[in-house]
Amino acid sequence: MSPHNRWLILAIVSSALLLIVVDMTVLYTALPRLTHDLGASASEKLWIVNAYALVVAGLLPGLGTLGDRLGHKRPFIAGLAVFGLASLIAAYAPNPSILIAGRVLLAVGAALMMPATLSIIRLTFTDERERALAIGIWAAIASGGAAIGPVLGGFLLEYFWWGSVFLINVPIVAVALLLGMVVLPDSKGNKEHPWDPLGSVQIMVGLVGLAYAIKEMSKREPSAQAGLIAAVIGAVALAFFVRRQRRSAHPMIDFRLFRNAAFSSGVAAALVTSGALVGVELVLSQRLQLVAGYSPLEAGIFILPIPLAAFVSGPLTGMMLPRLGPEMVLRTGLITAAAGLGAFLAVHEAGVLGQIVSLIVLGLGVGATMTAASSAIMSNAPPQHAGMAASIEEVSFELGGAIGIAVLGSVMSAVYTAFVVLPEGAGISEIARDSLDEALILAEKLSPDVAESLVALAKTAFEKAFVAVVVLATGLLVTTGAGIWWFTRGKSRQPVQSYRGH
Repeated sequence: MSPHNRWLILAIVSSALLLIVVDMTVLYTALPRLTHDLGASASEKLWIVNAYALVVAGLLPGLGTLGDRLGHKRPFIAGLAVFGLASLIAAYAPNPSILIAGRVLLAVGAALMMPATLSIIRLTFTDERERALAIGIWAAIASGGAAIGPVLGGFLLEYFWWGSVFLINVPIVAVALLLGMVVLPDSKGNKEHPWDPLGSVQIMVGLVGLAYAIKEMSKREPSAQAGLIAAVIGAVALAFFVRRQRRSAHPMIDFRLFRNAAFSSGVAAALVTSGALVGVELVLSQRLQLVAGYSPLEAGIFILPIPLAAFVSGPLTGMMLPRLGPEMVLRTGLITAAAGLGAFLAVHEAGVLGQIVSLIVLGLGVGATMTAASSAIMSNAPPQHAGMAASIEEVSFELGGAIGIAVLGSVMSAVYTAFVVLPEGAGISEIARDSLDEALILAEKLSPDVAESLVALAKTAFEKAFVAVVVLATGLLVTTGAGIWWFTRGKSRQPVQSYRGH
């Protein structure tokens, strides 16, 4: 394969990856306007955001191994087509239910494409240094793309309606589809490797059940019964999934891979870093618009230092990885990201310059961590399981995002509800306790004095929720970095050579 074709292939799969990760966060700046225009409740708002990441995470293991069976080109091309169709449905959704359905279909397309992106890179770049650089570019797009989503959303909302954040996908899909059919190599899969759709259903039911339980318990008036039932269903489904994989001769996820300390460290780092990034961006973009009064575009530009720094640190980290080793970069990147996030919390009410510097440090840490995590995962799995390893890496990223939204979003809601105080004697609906968005919508219908009081009290409560989320995210990054240092001390860096059936 010529060098030109190698890098063109990287460009094609990277453009698809950019669409996938941007769609995880592009709604953040659109969320206040979308909530207002569609009349979405607090619960519907979280599902609009979270359905995408949860379904992607649930489908990735099965579709990753499907690529090992069929070859990676066909799932990639099919995923692009589904993604384009789903973008049209989401763009013109008339109500929250249709938008959630569109987001689910987007997730199906993303889950078909995402394992193929990293697997194609793994199989296309045979030189170790070239592969490290290519994975660095991939990781920079994965982390920076998620961070650039709010910027893109803010820019589009400055001039167009909220559906434009989905419609912009269509021309990019069309170009990538045409180039992909011509340029991407037809890799041969292993026809003897079975596909396990039941396992995919089990893991998806498990993840959705647990996420629903978390969201239910964060409500103003939670249903303990509904939360418990969802948690039990989720836990049982995941238990059956693990049991099925351990007994399978051709598992979607071979849990023996996790015996390798470097592999497990990469998974943990990808999970926590993406969760912290996505969760913090969710609350930060809302704070900038609903509390600080920024426009969607201004909020997106404010967050821009994160993706720019990640785009820089990803490829640079990729070039340094062969010399430094992924474990060292993982723990350094995590601590750097935590330092940036902690510094931002310290200066978030001070001057803009200090906030920008803090976000740059956060982006540098995120880009380095995601690059090292991807390298640790892909380098410590055998080539014949490239699809499985890629799906595990991407499950870590998407599941981390879903957990970040579910847990940190729920913490935000719970703290806001606990601290918000409604003006006495004004007869304000208790719905104002659900979210700042709903408090602001209610304020539009009140007298000026009462509305001003409600808005001030609601914003004060949201500030407390914002601080709680950032503190929790910072603690998770520090704890993970320390844990990786502890568990990888003196461990061998030799990759796994082969895995066979049980």
